[in-house]
Amino acid sequence: MSRKIALGGDHASPEYKKAIGDMLKAEGWNVKDFGTFTEESVDYPDFAHQVAKSVNEGEYDLGILICGSANGVAMTANKYPNVRAGLCWNNEIVELVRQHNNANILCIPARFTARQQALKMVETFLKTEFEGGRHQARIEKISCQ
Repeated sequence: MSRKIALGGDHASPEYKKAIGDMLKAEGWNVKDFGTFTEESVDYPDFAHQVAKSVNEGEYDLGILICGSANGVAMTANKYPNVRAGLCWNNEIVELVRQHNNANILCIPARFTARQQALKMVETFLKTEFEGGRHQARIEKISCQ
């Protein structure tokens, strides 16, 4: 993996994305933040599509999307055939979406997750490996394409 990661989110995300981006850069990741960069109200699909497209097409290895509930960004990202976006609110779920679902985009609900917890979730997302095996056959059944 080339260690390239895409970030994006709505107006609930800038503070989180800044902290996450700083942490990732310190760990040697090539980080692209697709925005938004202010707390002014925006439409989450505009940013989720950019991140999901970049992961879907292989431009970025992984992605992180953040919005208030993370439901909207997850729904948007999962429209892409090569994306498996997992909505997570604790480390145990992060581990499972990586181990069992081979998630390549982590979706974090900013209104329900403390920033420090979100940073820990990102660490877990990056260090947890896909288990493969019986899970691979299930992964192959996800896409409608």
